[in-house]
Amino acid sequence: MKRRNIAIAAALAMIVLLPINLLAAGGHDGHGLDPTVLVGVALILIASTMTGEIFEKFGQPAVLGELFAGIVLGNLILLNIPYAEPFKSNTVIAALAQIGVIILLFEVGLETNLREMLKVGTSSLLVAIIGVVFPFFSGWAVAYIFIPEGPTLSHIFIGAMITATSIGITARVLSDLGHIHRREARIILGAAVIDDILALLLFGIVRSAVATANSGKDLDFGAFAIIIVTAIGFLLAAIIVGAYVMPGVFRSISTLESPSFVVGISIAICFMMAFFATKVGLAAIIGAFAAGMILDEAHFKHFIDHRKHHLQDFLKPLTALLTPIFFVWVGLSVDLGAFGRPSVLIFAGVLTLVAIVSKLAAGFGALGRSLNRFAIGFGMIPRGEVGLIFATLGAALTLKGPDGTILKIVDADTFSAVVILSMVTTMITPPLLKWSLGEDPHRTQVDQSPDEFE
Repeated sequence: MKRRNIAIAAALAMIVLLPINLLAAGGHDGHGLDPTVLVGVALILIASTMTGEIFEKFGQPAVLGELFAGIVLGNLILLNIPYAEPFKSNTVIAALAQIGVIILLFEVGLETNLREMLKVGTSSLLVAIIGVVFPFFSGWAVAYIFIPEGPTLSHIFIGAMITATSIGITARVLSDLGHIHRREARIILGAAVIDDILALLLFGIVRSAVATANSGKDLDFGAFAIIIVTAIGFLLAAIIVGAYVMPGVFRSISTLESPSFVVGISIAICFMMAFFATKVGLAAIIGAFAAGMILDEAHFKHFIDHRKHHLQDFLKPLTALLTPIFFVWVGLSVDLGAFGRPSVLIFAGVLTLVAIVSKLAAGFGALGRSLNRFAIGFGMIPRGEVGLIFATLGAALTLKGPDGTILKIVDADTFSAVVILSMVTTMITPPLLKWSLGEDPHRTQVDQSPDEFE
């Protein structure tokens, strides 16, 4: 078995190294195709698949393996191996990565059931609010202390970056542990959904504030109020469209029973919603998330194989291709040289500690008797892909200084610190949940008492 594994690894290495060497030699197919894209995507998919599989074997999410693959590729230059450097600046690979994150947020939206969210009651709402307010203001304070020369909007953005919870990672851990139906799990997942919606709204508000500041307008209370109303109004409008318009649209085209049509129309709605979000000053990912929320599974009940498959099943090939490209692309931007600076490591350590403690505190907002509030807090800790998405989008934002200089909202050191935060919070969540929930596996799983869910 060991010899077989070595042979497979050697074969993959040859598949990767041969085109890289040809690319370095300046090979071109002569038909207008960019060889950097072909080699880059092939290398990214091979590396992300291998590292994702390895990380999953050690009980960690595949996303961490994909991020690790990008970090390794992006820092080969430290070993005087420059072949992966063209991938960092390639516009086509960057575009594929950006489409990947839009599809990822679309999937998160599809998994967000508003009806179920309304059923979880005040406990999830309180946990979510605490889980946004505490990290936001504590992250803002840490950024102000460690980056005193940075603009205020940069400090605010760093606070916003650490507010969201990775619902996908938490749900996977709870399911693997067999505790997905426990009261604590219901509160965690409900709170994580609300948490993500609030975090996306917060992100949209800060992003719009940056755009307003760059336009030369003053950021007074009235400007912030307009931004907040726009963000909330966009999501409310999307929900109304999903509830009252989309059912009629899908009934009128129900004679088209091809699964490929289901995928095509869904992705088209996702992209159009992302476009509309940008037109009102919000981020494209907010539009993609909203598109997922409004595409209720009930809309597809007339289509073929609906009882056998869900919309997410049809999207899996697309997400399997594009989302790894995004996370590897994020890893390419991480500078390992920054980790050699004590100031960056201290900043990352303090920011991570604050991110953990503030989410742990959120667990104590849950109402009801006999709840494992530590487990609820532990379930809110992972930032995972959500923190990385915010950091990547923040790294693309710039702010005009008073003297005309261009300031980055998220500089290279801050980006590296957030990557550390996302990895640490994601890695510690499975053992913490296992420790806190594994003590009493025979505990009653469903208890919908009025004081907890009404």
